[in-house]
Amino acid sequence: MPVDRLEADLRSAIAGEVDFSARRRAEYSTDASNYRVVPRGVVAPRDAADVLAVREICAAHRIPLTGRGAGTSVAGNAIGPGLVLDFSRHMNGILDVDPVARTARVQPGVVLARLAAAAAPHGLRFGPDPSTHTRCTVGGTLGNNACGPHALAYGRTSDNVVEMDWLTGDGRRFVAADDPSVVDGLDRFTTANLAVLRTELGRFSRQVSGYSLEHLLPERGHHLARALVGTEGTCGLALEATVRLHPASAAPALAVLGYDSMPDAADDVPNLLPFKPLAMEGMDSRLVDVVRRVHGNGAVPALPRGRGWLFVEMAGDTVADGLDAGRLLIAASNAVDAAVLPPGPDAARLWKIRADGAGLAGRTASGGQAWPGWEDAAVPPERLGRYLREFDDLMTDHGVEGLVYGHFGDGCVHVRIDLPLEDRPEEMRPFIRAASHLVLGHGGSPSGEHGDGRARGELLADMYSPAALAAFRAFKALFDPDNLCNPGVIVDPEPFGHNLRRPAALPLPATGGFGFTSDGGDLSRAVHRCVGVGKCRADDGFMCPSYRATRDEKDSTRGRARVLQDMANGSLIRGWNATEVRDSLDLCLSCKACGSECPTGIDMASYKSETLYRAYRGRVRPISHYTLGRLPTWARLASPVAALVNAATRRRAVARPMLALAGVDTRRSMVELARRRFTASTADPRRDGPAPLGSIVLWSDSFTEYFRPGPGHAAVRLLEDAGYGVEIAAPGACCGLTLITTGQLDAAKRRLRDTVHRLGGHVAAGRAIVGVEPSCTAVLRSDLTELLPGDPRAAAVAESVRTLGELLDAAMRAGWRPPRLDGLPVVVQPHCHQHAVMGYDADLRVLRAAGADVVTVAGCCGLAGNFGMEKGHYEISVRIAEAGVLQQIRDHPGATVLADGFSCSTQIRDLAGIRSLHLAELLDGAGGSGAATR
Repeated sequence: MPVDRLEADLRSAIAGEVDFSARRRAEYSTDASNYRVVPRGVVAPRDAADVLAVREICAAHRIPLTGRGAGTSVAGNAIGPGLVLDFSRHMNGILDVDPVARTARVQPGVVLARLAAAAAPHGLRFGPDPSTHTRCTVGGTLGNNACGPHALAYGRTSDNVVEMDWLTGDGRRFVAADDPSVVDGLDRFTTANLAVLRTELGRFSRQVSGYSLEHLLPERGHHLARALVGTEGTCGLALEATVRLHPASAAPALAVLGYDSMPDAADDVPNLLPFKPLAMEGMDSRLVDVVRRVHGNGAVPALPRGRGWLFVEMAGDTVADGLDAGRLLIAASNAVDAAVLPPGPDAARLWKIRADGAGLAGRTASGGQAWPGWEDAAVPPERLGRYLREFDDLMTDHGVEGLVYGHFGDGCVHVRIDLPLEDRPEEMRPFIRAASHLVLGHGGSPSGEHGDGRARGELLADMYSPAALAAFRAFKALFDPDNLCNPGVIVDPEPFGHNLRRPAALPLPATGGFGFTSDGGDLSRAVHRCVGVGKCRADDGFMCPSYRATRDEKDSTRGRARVLQDMANGSLIRGWNATEVRDSLDLCLSCKACGSECPTGIDMASYKSETLYRAYRGRVRPISHYTLGRLPTWARLASPVAALVNAATRRRAVARPMLALAGVDTRRSMVELARRRFTASTADPRRDGPAPLGSIVLWSDSFTEYFRPGPGHAAVRLLEDAGYGVEIAAPGACCGLTLITTGQLDAAKRRLRDTVHRLGGHVAAGRAIVGVEPSCTAVLRSDLTELLPGDPRAAAVAESVRTLGELLDAAMRAGWRPPRLDGLPVVVQPHCHQHAVMGYDADLRVLRAAGADVVTVAGCCGLAGNFGMEKGHYEISVRIAEAGVLQQIRDHPGATVLADGFSCSTQIRDLAGIRSLHLAELLDGAGGSGAATR
């Protein structure tokens, strides 16, 4: 049947969204696996009636169906050649939480973190908590029989399911629970396969490969719902589920045990299991080294000695109880060093490293790209140490490496390996086959958590007898006789070397824009850093403000990366000027948060800039690129007549047509020029004689110079008071930020070379360079070396750049005390670029040392330089602000609002009618003029 007929039938039958565009198909062509299967279309059903209608239409058209939650499946479980149903978009309600029965009734698209938040007030929790719990869905956990660290205490998803509202491939709908009679022929199937079910399945807790049909046995309660968990969408779809909840530990302690190696840590697991820990996770020291390298030593609390650790969580009704339980466990261990941590920030930081493991392990210790593929094999815990030693030998024999971590208490090991998928994908097969034979030799399972999907289905023939494989086939036929549901997975699987994404992508070598030095000068390698972990879809942190506003995969970092990856493939989306590329990147705010928050280190702001550079090179650009993109130039030209310009643009009759002509939304206000430029109104430094903390250079960026000199003047006074000798760099040293964000990289590089020349003498003299505007400071700290790679002067400047907060924090360590702000309530909007590149911890330490009562906005202001000013972006810009800084302002009436970024302060002024302050202004005023005014 033609696609257009299928699409028309769907649109006429359902209330949900139907999208057959090339861009949408690219976004959903892969999940968190190595595989790419382009679907015919994507549907986001609004309710169960939509799902029933979609199934009926697909059956009529003979089109397969694949269910999808957050798309974090690492084995290729959530992609398919027919229709992909995205349950996360609309079918994401928590229908009931029953604290007495300790159950919750939910739709399949509910994110686990939301379920956890709903259960927490009752002192309850959902047991399974995979590392992707901040974005993965209940439907995904049902599909893969997900586990997570706390499966050790609370069991797998199959152990936590009460019943499901189930839709089969042939259209039957029933409640699956512990009554097998709801499916004709199921009792006969169980009786006919008793030997297989009893001898080959359910041998240990992490045997996830294949179907978990042991739950159909009479001694296991004939539990159909549990048997359907882990069928990976091949036997139908869950429309709703009732799941079990557990009492949460009030004060769990974290025992951290250090060992000489990861196998040594594994050897100690059986010795520690009798203490009934809630979780027992293995962590390679090299993964922690990655965190230290990327985020600094402060991102990792002090750890016991060792090259590998066990993170063991022990229950406690009180903090003392938890700590005592941890100490008893440590006393019985064979660790070379150990410590026990109470609930708090240090324990949370260690758990975060563990949660980010999939992304952090995406690079090997030597910096190479590592892939899933042998992601979550499991063996009985008593065999784990021996298995790891032999697995290390196997990797050495095949010339590959990977960083090991995972659920050691369950014998489940996560690892990503630098298989040469880019240029020698054929080498994947012998390694995976050898790894499979190794794990099976230890009585294990190729999958211990994430299911088989396209990555391991072929290996089921090594693990199970022909009789077991026939049982799997017969079970599927009871529910999906026409093979409509996720074909090619588990039953009659495709070879694991088929449909690999990375080998099909062509190189995109650097051509004069960004250097992409960490990716071998290849943008294709850079965008393939995104392996789909999906952290951009989570609600914590700064990342992907537009996704938070729209909840559309298109507006996630991952969705944009998928479109760029598909452009590199060239079969679906073609060329830098493709409409699909433009639409995908349109709502990217270039906030840079993905560069620090995504554990893979992807940098969509740079990719967007590079794409604009290549798309418009030698072509006419949008008008906003000539106006907003060259704002510093227009400001310099207008500065001598600032009073006249300001007087004219304050009149809306003048401002509105000017804004329209400039490509700016007319609901925005014109930014005013400073009456006097910063460097023209700066008094001579006040300090006489040598400065105790040495001489520094305050760099007058374009925003400080022409628009907002107040923070610059306040910074000079504050730094001198702190003990620094302050020199002012000559005006005109522009970072080229507005040129970078609009993709005018040739011009930006010329500006940066000039700036390096102007600042180079100061750097050679050993002076630090302090920036006042965070976004400009971030350019010199990061983009500078990527745009001028190999330039030693640029590298020296980048290394010398400091934020105001960092210099004040250093002064505090030398004995300086900031002005007092005792008890002053302060709502802080950190600039996204500072958060991503330099971090905001130093500023917070200064504010707290001053005594301020700080509330930090966890997200972007929504303006993001030229983004929120441009036509077509106003509504999304306001929506982002409403959910972030504006909400905090409403929640804290009368608080001082702190916003160092020029964009942030402009957004707050325009939308809240408040004049925010820069950190320098707040501290320089010592609270006297600190209250925000309307």
